[in-house]
Amino acid sequence: MNDTPRPAGDRIRQEAIDRLAEAFAQDALAVDEFERRVELVHEAESASELREILADLPSSAPPPAPVPSGETRPAPRPSPAPYPALEGLHVPENALIMGALGGAVRRGRWVPARRTKAIGILGGVELDFREAMLPPGVTEVQCFAFWGGVEIVVPPNVSVECDGIGILGGFEQKHEAPLLTDPDAPVIRIRGVAIMGGVEVSARYAHESPKDARRRLKQERREARRLRRGD
Repeated sequence: MNDTPRPAGDRIRQEAIDRLAEAFAQDALAVDEFERRVELVHEAESASELREILADLPSSAPPPAPVPSGETRPAPRPSPAPYPALEGLHVPENALIMGALGGAVRRGRWVPARRTKAIGILGGVELDFREAMLPPGVTEVQCFAFWGGVEIVVPPNVSVECDGIGILGGFEQKHEAPLLTDPDAPVIRIRGVAIMGGVEVSARYAHESPKDARRRLKQERREARRLRRGD
């Protein structure tokens, strides 16, 4: 019998992250422990390692099962839901994220504060909201970049308000914000100044690379032109 651990696929890795997020929402995990285990999930190389990470969590859904040998599963499709349920989650009011002579990164499943100051001085800040647990209403990000940069990545289906000043630098939004139809939908409001540095806002689905996003946008524009022509 072959005892070699089977590799952990994207689907069961995402199921493990969902289990952690559920435990976090139920106060079964502190913030530090939640972030630590999410990192472990991303580093796990087999389904058995994932089950060990989830072993002591309160039972709800069963832990992810290993993929049978030889079976393939389709890649997960981007979820159309703009934001996850946040019932019972504590949303901080203020946060400071600074990259000075270095970098600061927030990505994966995390809970943004209502108001975040992102400061890049001779360094950089990356805020990835694609898997963030955004609260309903406005989430504000105030950016300041001086000989540095602030990069913000948002999901394509979340509305963004962007207004900033570039002084010998750039303040750029590469995102066509969707029209709001849900009054409780989250909105990311970005303001700030870039001095001899840059602030860039772009949109990608979770696990989508910049190259994949460019390919998707090109295909969407091609399809839009085809529809306008009535083909």
